[in-house]
Amino acid sequence: MHFLALAVDYDGTIAENGNVPEHVCTALAGLKASGRKLLLITGRELQALKHHFTQLDLFDLVVVENGALLYDPRTDTEELIADSASTALVERLRDKGVSPLSVGRSVIATWHPFEDAVISSIRELGLELQMTFNKDAIMVLPTGVNKASGLSAALLRLGICELNVVGVGDAENDHAFLAICGCAAAVNNAIDSIKARADICLSQDHGRGVCELIDMLLQKDAALVPVERIGVQLGRTADARKVWLPPESVLLVIGNSGSGKSSYVTWLTERMVEAHQGFCIIDPEGDYLSLDGAVTVGGLTTPPTTEESLHHLLQARLNVVVSTLALDPAARVQLFGELLPFIQQLRSSTGRPYWMVVDEAHYMLPHCAAWPPGFLANMGAIIVALDFDQVCPSLLDAVDVLVTLGSTARELVQRYAQHTQRRCPEFPARSSAPDYFCLWDVRHGGDVVLMAQQQPEQKHHRHSGKYAVGDVGAWHAFYFPSLDQRASNLAEFLSSLARLDDPAFRQHREAGDFSNWFREVIRDDVLANETRLLENDASVPLRDAQEQIAHLVQSRYHLEPQ
Repeated sequence: MHFLALAVDYDGTIAENGNVPEHVCTALAGLKASGRKLLLITGRELQALKHHFTQLDLFDLVVVENGALLYDPRTDTEELIADSASTALVERLRDKGVSPLSVGRSVIATWHPFEDAVISSIRELGLELQMTFNKDAIMVLPTGVNKASGLSAALLRLGICELNVVGVGDAENDHAFLAICGCAAAVNNAIDSIKARADICLSQDHGRGVCELIDMLLQKDAALVPVERIGVQLGRTADARKVWLPPESVLLVIGNSGSGKSSYVTWLTERMVEAHQGFCIIDPEGDYLSLDGAVTVGGLTTPPTTEESLHHLLQARLNVVVSTLALDPAARVQLFGELLPFIQQLRSSTGRPYWMVVDEAHYMLPHCAAWPPGFLANMGAIIVALDFDQVCPSLLDAVDVLVTLGSTARELVQRYAQHTQRRCPEFPARSSAPDYFCLWDVRHGGDVVLMAQQQPEQKHHRHSGKYAVGDVGAWHAFYFPSLDQRASNLAEFLSSLARLDDPAFRQHREAGDFSNWFREVIRDDVLANETRLLENDASVPLRDAQEQIAHLVQSRYHLEPQ
């Protein structure tokens, strides 16, 4: 299931003239039997609601007083999640003859035409309160308290993401909570402004409209709304048309080294943050150690644990990067094998993480791995690899959309189609243009679409973790002849640099060895350019230049001084 809960308003939505018909209760019970949660969101006070509606136990949680009070029908307990009602305001309104006047634990309510008396009283007392309308009803609550804040508190307790909720309402005070739902519906008797902003305008009034919505939800689930509402944007085509990846889809991103895969995935995470879609990245090479909008488990030298990773994933609204840089290859596979079942269970019950990203997938899902068919079922997953033949075969059967980047983009699509025994798609005329990449909707067929390259807003340092403490390989290691040592990463480079005597440092400096290695192996032009200035400036003493180069490396790659 994509939509895990239904949140309904009371008056004017499931209730007509204050009463809920039995057939509406039956429909609500049927939806709950599907495994989904039910939430009631109302401006009513709890005691009045209990008096009019005796079947509150249909709902997992009830939000009353327009978001100020949370009620659990199962335990018959309530929790005030806003400030208490202002006694000073109540007294002032009574002095002005405002009647009827209802006072809850937080809400103060009356009716039109007393809005002017309410506004003037709030101003006279210097209170920070807000007034909310529900047709002719007037509610006064603390600033920031509304049905959206109440729904968020209820969903936090249930562990469900707002994007996996369908909401339905009819009046002004329903705008807030409908706006945060993944799908917003309006019953036919709703006011025009609610209908104008709804994803679905139902043909029936009140409870009959809710029954209509329940039938649609059971039949369509995620197809209730367009992909633009609940998918992630993959970019724009050459003619500026946006392309979207539906939720619970598997995207395979492949391309030769340096083709921009990690930069593209970083751009995708920025779109996820914009859409409030939670993500979890499995990061073997430290590409995402400082990713905006996420917390990191593990680091350059600290291995992650399954327990810590799940702890952060369970805390709603936290995006997580699980860095496995400090683990050996076998331990990386073991960690992923432990994490995946928990992530799948969490996704099916809460909607989080909305997307799982596996970078350098040959580490976690190597070709020899015996993952069963459908092991990514009902998961939104983005798998990144150099080539499809490096990952386990069962993954390829699950791919819905293929993105290929770099100089071999066209060839990768052709080989993938041949390998998976699919008809090779047609390519646009400019399929090898350097500023574009190829996108193929594998699941639904069709031709390859040319997509404009996307650059993230944040600075992306390619393989910064690997270069810091990993291994660039024997052929690319920096060789210190005077020490007869090779530095396979920046941490080892700093250690050896600190032991160089003046003649050896001068020789490397005059040859430009340091800046050349930073540019050609570390592929950090900024570090290379700043180092080259120090190499060429003879006025800087040898020891000062040595210390400044070390400081440049330490500050850019968050390494401790040697």
